[in-house]
Amino acid sequence: MKLESINPATGERIQTFEGINRKEIIDKIEKGHHAHMEWRLLYLYTRAKYLKKTAAVLREQKDELARLITLEVGKPLTQSLAEVEKCAVLAEYYATNGPIFLEDKEVKTEASKSYITIQPLGIILGIMPWNFPLWQAFRFALPVIMAGNSVLLKHAPNVLKCAQAIEKIFVDSGFPQGVFQNLIINVDQVPFIIENKFVQGVSLTGSEAAGKAVAQLAGKNLKPSVLELGGSDPYVVFQDADLEQTVESCVTSRLVNCGQTCVSAKRFIVDEKIYPLFLEMFIEKMKSKQMGDPNDEVDLGPMARKDLRDQIHTQVERSVSEGAKLELGGKIPDKKGYYYPPTILSDVKPGMTAWDEETFGPVAAVTPFTTELEAVRLAQLTNYGLGAALFSKDLDRMEKLAKYKILAGSVFINDFVKSDPRLPFGGIKSSGFGRELSEYGMLEFANVKTIYIK
Repeated sequence: MKLESINPATGERIQTFEGINRKEIIDKIEKGHHAHMEWRLLYLYTRAKYLKKTAAVLREQKDELARLITLEVGKPLTQSLAEVEKCAVLAEYYATNGPIFLEDKEVKTEASKSYITIQPLGIILGIMPWNFPLWQAFRFALPVIMAGNSVLLKHAPNVLKCAQAIEKIFVDSGFPQGVFQNLIINVDQVPFIIENKFVQGVSLTGSEAAGKAVAQLAGKNLKPSVLELGGSDPYVVFQDADLEQTVESCVTSRLVNCGQTCVSAKRFIVDEKIYPLFLEMFIEKMKSKQMGDPNDEVDLGPMARKDLRDQIHTQVERSVSEGAKLELGGKIPDKKGYYYPPTILSDVKPGMTAWDEETFGPVAAVTPFTTELEAVRLAQLTNYGLGAALFSKDLDRMEKLAKYKILAGSVFINDFVKSDPRLPFGGIKSSGFGRELSEYGMLEFANVKTIYIK
């Protein structure tokens, strides 16, 4: 089995990787199990010191790591640098707060002593995507490891150099051998790993189809899973919104990582009274964004793979044939690499491809609404429930809508949706279940154990 890493800016092969066989997988699982049995016994603040070192290593290797992300994924170098820094911040967050989250918590009962203790489970398998190759892996791995588990990473096949770099970061940070291991495997080897008795849970960030397959395997083997899947985030713009700030947030969210983000803005639902003005400003702002070589000072580079570029273009063509109006972009440029321009479709309605499907690329679907009730209905008219954003100067009204009416894992008011180590992150409905980040994410793969002494 051979896997290839391709430079999306040129279409040229970067490196070919040889996958490991079943015996090698078993050896890594056993190594991970033995590492966990010792790692779990370490003092919490001792574990935290390793994470502090990880933050330092990430910053020491920041430029090299960022260039590697850009090479394999195609995102602009400035965004890759920000991704590495965000991983370092995450490591510091769990180094500082992890011991507090994990310390024993006394509960007053009729017993002479009763308390809750947080214990690790064992090996946790992470199946991670390519779009944020360092952030997604560290977002999964660091809280899991801080909790006393060990980790196996099955990364996306097009970012295997990043996967190797991640493993090296753990080595350079001094972690005991086996606490974190990278697996170069194909997807058909995943069931065998989940079934292994030492593997005690699985976390996946990926497609809805992949999530269903992993959830079925985990359920069949009575093992916990966390699924962070797709999204079709609604951004609802009310009449009294600050349009300059709103358009800036909407464009930023839609184009980050060339639009290849689960939690980016996808459907823009705009009050009909300001719809023409919003659309005009939105088109001008999207048009001003520079596409080109991701190593240059550009706003967006290529998409990560040719098939992804072709898929988003097909979705645009189908939407236009269904009645959407192409306002900007929508054509594959005549240049080397997997580039696709910022694209806007207006008057997109439920039932059209750009509304019903997740558009994983720099394509925005815009539609008007007449009443707040209609805006909420349109926002909820999706199988997904990852994030949402509301834009208005009436903060009390927006907070009530966010809390009671918008069904999603995160709702941001007057800003675009983003992940933050301090806040839980995840979705509902077809966007998955379980949470990452914050204390809630750390407890997903832990035994919250009761101790009761009469």
